[in-house]
Amino acid sequence: MRELLELVFTDEGYTVATAESIDQAVRVLADQPVHLVISDMRLTDGNGLELLQHVRDRYPETLFVLITAFASADSAIDALKFGAYDYITKPFDIDDLKKIVQNALRQPAAQKSPVGTGPAGGPEAPAIIGVSPQMIKIYKTIGVIAPTDSTILITGESGTGKEMIARAIHEASPRKHNPFVSINCGAFPETLLESELFGYQKGAFTGAAANKRGLFEVAHRGTLFLDEIAETTPAMQVKLLRTLQEKRIRRLGGTEEIPVDARIVAATNKNLEERIRDGSFREDLYYRIAVIPIHLPPLRDRREDIPALANYFLKRFNLKMGKNIRGISPTAMERLIMAEWKGNVRELENVIERAVALETSERVEADRLAHIAAASAPPPGTMPSAITDSGFELEPFLEDVEKRIILMALQKADGVQVEAARLLGITYRSFRHRVQKLGIEK
Repeated sequence: MRELLELVFTDEGYTVATAESIDQAVRVLADQPVHLVISDMRLTDGNGLELLQHVRDRYPETLFVLITAFASADSAIDALKFGAYDYITKPFDIDDLKKIVQNALRQPAAQKSPVGTGPAGGPEAPAIIGVSPQMIKIYKTIGVIAPTDSTILITGESGTGKEMIARAIHEASPRKHNPFVSINCGAFPETLLESELFGYQKGAFTGAAANKRGLFEVAHRGTLFLDEIAETTPAMQVKLLRTLQEKRIRRLGGTEEIPVDARIVAATNKNLEERIRDGSFREDLYYRIAVIPIHLPPLRDRREDIPALANYFLKRFNLKMGKNIRGISPTAMERLIMAEWKGNVRELENVIERAVALETSERVEADRLAHIAAASAPPPGTMPSAITDSGFELEPFLEDVEKRIILMALQKADGVQVEAARLLGITYRSFRHRVQKLGIEK
């Protein structure tokens, strides 16, 4: 296949270099500028996701297309969450691959950010990262529901990454080449929210000097993300229900019924069933938006995801700030794992950004994280409420936490240690050292 694709794209006028392994590809990338990488999922010395991670870390402007023989959603979603531009499954039509390449290279440089960001977002929207059973279940759910047009309700505490999940659904769907548009319904008074969603005609109100499309129109054939939908007024809920039922909108001040085709993904950190009982949220609208419910657990309930998330944010802020911090010390990582994280993933992101900004050594040390100890307490049942006169055996406790996280990563990676190391955001050498130290192979 490698030779065939070389011939095909050379005939198309592209300059093509080939490699049969990750090692060869790394050398090619180091020797010359590469605008786009096409990689099979299975390589002689690893897999395409490992190469993708290398490309994303070192050549963020280089686009990446993954070829996989596995029709399962996991491979495709993993590729997208780690920043692939697109993917294609075997067997495929060569013209489909040509089209993907043409579309990718036609983009302006400003748009060549990793997939996972849409027109409504910046190039730093967080990827979906996690090895916990809860997140694995969500990945699989995304793979099943993304090809459909069913409305989705994402619930979870503030900061858990609800918009991130909405973007992942969009990027894994047939609508991915059309706009992803998001709006925080709680950030606007009713009249302004109505004009934002439905648009207005010239002269509809003072200051309406020209026609304006609403977000339902902007998101046509794409995805509209309605965050904090619980904050909408009863009158707005009626308008939303009508739009979902009829697939049409009417601009403020207008009479024309405009057809709209936007997939709706809504989100809230409130209990909508309680809101229905107290009369502040319409039951019929709830059943319209909650055809497929997804609940995001708080970070404190999936601590095994913290190392991978922390290392992801470390790499991202290294790139943003032009720094080269090589990792997070074991003591610092232990502190991250033990924090309560009331602000969830968003709080962790902010903590790592602050640490990267302040750190002057080669890795993030525990003293850079001292401020999280006061704000966050250890989760109930994991540590004593106080250190007694008899003391507390810290090392065995920390080793147990580390061992459980490594075992979870190995389970997710089907026992493949290179993949488990990638999931945890650490080098293979570091992973092997930890495995041997903890006696996991025995």
